[in-house]
Amino acid sequence: MQDGRAPRVKNRAPAAIQITAEQILREAQERQEPTFRAPKQRVEDFEELSEYQGRKRKEFEERIRRTRGNIKEWLQYANWEASQNAFDRSRSVFERALDVDPRSIQLWLSYTEMELKARNVQHARNLFDRAVTLLPRVDQLWYKYVYLEELLQNVPGARQVFERWMQWEPDDKAWQAYIKMEQRYNEQDRASAIYERWVAVRPDPRVWVKWAKFEEERMRLDKAREVFQTALEFFGDDEEQVEKAQAVFGAFAKMETRQKEYDRARVIYKFALERIPRSKSAGLYASYTKFEKQHGTRTTLENTVLGKRRIQYEEELAHDGRNYDVWFDYARLEEGAWRDLRDEGATAEEMDAAASRVREVYERAVAQVPPGGEKRHWRRYIFLWLDYALFEEIETKDYNRVRQIYQTALKLVPHKQFTFAKLWLMFAKFEVRRLALPAARKILGAAIGMCPKEALFKGYIDLEVELREFDNVRKLYEKYLEFDPSNSAAWIRYAELEAQLQDFSRTRAIFKLGVSQSPLSMPELIWKAYIDFEIEEGERENARELYEKLIQQSGHVKVWISYALFEGESIPVPRAEREEEEEEEDEEAEVKMTPGDPVVARQVFERGYKDLKSRGLKSERVALLETWKSFEEAHGSPDDVAKVQAMMPIVSKRRHVDQETGQTVEDWDLVFADDEREANPTSFKFLQMAHAWKARAAAAGGTGGGASGMLSGFVAAASASRREQDQRTEDDAENSDAASSRADDDDNDDDD
Repeated sequence: MQDGRAPRVKNRAPAAIQITAEQILREAQERQEPTFRAPKQRVEDFEELSEYQGRKRKEFEERIRRTRGNIKEWLQYANWEASQNAFDRSRSVFERALDVDPRSIQLWLSYTEMELKARNVQHARNLFDRAVTLLPRVDQLWYKYVYLEELLQNVPGARQVFERWMQWEPDDKAWQAYIKMEQRYNEQDRASAIYERWVAVRPDPRVWVKWAKFEEERMRLDKAREVFQTALEFFGDDEEQVEKAQAVFGAFAKMETRQKEYDRARVIYKFALERIPRSKSAGLYASYTKFEKQHGTRTTLENTVLGKRRIQYEEELAHDGRNYDVWFDYARLEEGAWRDLRDEGATAEEMDAAASRVREVYERAVAQVPPGGEKRHWRRYIFLWLDYALFEEIETKDYNRVRQIYQTALKLVPHKQFTFAKLWLMFAKFEVRRLALPAARKILGAAIGMCPKEALFKGYIDLEVELREFDNVRKLYEKYLEFDPSNSAAWIRYAELEAQLQDFSRTRAIFKLGVSQSPLSMPELIWKAYIDFEIEEGERENARELYEKLIQQSGHVKVWISYALFEGESIPVPRAEREEEEEEEDEEAEVKMTPGDPVVARQVFERGYKDLKSRGLKSERVALLETWKSFEEAHGSPDDVAKVQAMMPIVSKRRHVDQETGQTVEDWDLVFADDEREANPTSFKFLQMAHAWKARAAAAGGTGGGASGMLSGFVAAASASRREQDQRTEDDAENSDAASSRADDDDNDDDD
């Protein structure tokens, strides 16, 4: 071995003879040397006995001389002397040991056990007397002493020992042992007196309960009730003391229940629950609930369950006072209890008490103001104020309190940072219900002046509309639009109001002013509403002008489609003509319609297609062509449908080189016929002729007819292409003439 390390094993090959672990263990067991055992000596006469005893005593004396404080050596020495029937020597050894350690419990117990084995009862008594005098707090010595006296049928002596022991005020087990001894000898009065002394020394609730139960078992119910009453008087009305006395109340009520005194038990439960805090009486409430389920009526049971739920809510709120969901549930619970009392026809005092409980819950809830100045923390909290106000208004009819609630809530909200329109509106509606319209207008006016908001304007406007104060509504809309001129919905509602009031000139003016606003939220809404209004009025020219303006601004495919469909659909005749006809005819007559012009609609489609084509919007062109095709199927001829169908694109695969990676990428693309014609006119014409030849060949039922057939196919395709070009040229000429004539008309109108 080098440096304390294990030697290296050079030969790692398996041994020729293998051995198992079992064999190794067996050999190790066989090779163990036997332990040394002292030889057994056989004493033949008294001389050898005395020599043996002298030698052993010398050994013991030597051992205790070396280890004087080792009680185990002393005990072995004393027990050996006792085994030799040398009790005087054994007592001497024990006494010497007690001089070394007089507080060793094991030493005293061994000493008394030696005397009892030797039937020296008086010696044992004396030893127990000395032990308990020296160690009065060691219960084991007292128990042994009492057991000895009772074993000797010396009951007065045992009672005397217990009396000495009780003077030291031991733990409850000692008192219980004393009482059980008296019960074994049927000394019930003595046991009752011991209970009385016990509660005087240690007045715990369980001690009182044990005493009362003992008296109940003796069938002395009056004495048991007296014990309970004394216990309750002892604990008094202090909150902490009453909380300690829960066990006394519960045991008292259960005793009355066992005696079928249900009214007494119910009074005890209620008396206790009124004085103990709700959050600390869950066990007592559980017992009360069980009692009511077994012996109560429906009303008492509901009240019990109500109290139990109150405790649960109080515990949750003690953990988190700003848990507003719990406050809502708690308030609904109290409101439900108030309504149940009202339905049952309770007295005025009971109703007032229930209402005060509801108010207390709400007041505690609204006192939990959210921290910080963020509105999201206030959203749930503000509904507590609203529910509180609704309860006072609907249930208790205390309108002055309702007004105070709303005013307090409005003072509490930081309106410069955020506000709640619902709070202002509900306060105003409350004043309207109280027929105080000036107060309601003042509230909403203050809200708009302090913290203008869209919901406030809407609510105020709806209120004035319901009151049919349209002048005020107009003023509010003006304020609303001054506050937010980009709100398209506000412009639309304002115009609809004027339309409902049959003031169409104001409606048109409002729409014009609305669409002229530069920043607009969702401008398509107000444009659509304006166009729909003109269509409803039967003003096709005005609607056409609006479409033209909208196309100039946006040029969206949906605008083109809507414009084209508008030109092709029928609209009502102008309102002036309708009113004249209504005066002459019946009111139930159908409204006359002005038919649309498919030609103009087709021109709009073509304009839209060209505009989208110029901007390279392929998907939008497809959407427009699909709508155009549907329109032609409904209003056009088969040739018109075929023309639109020929403009439909095909989906083709195109290859191009990616600029980033440099690789060839295949993409699917929409290929339009007119785009290909303009980009590659020669190849397009050739392909067109080939397709025409193939179509003619398929119609003839053969695949070819020589060179003349192929040539005729090309000629036919060329002639068809030429006719199509001529037709397109004529259409363009007509469109240009129509546009020039319309421009001349516009110039004449401008001159006029």
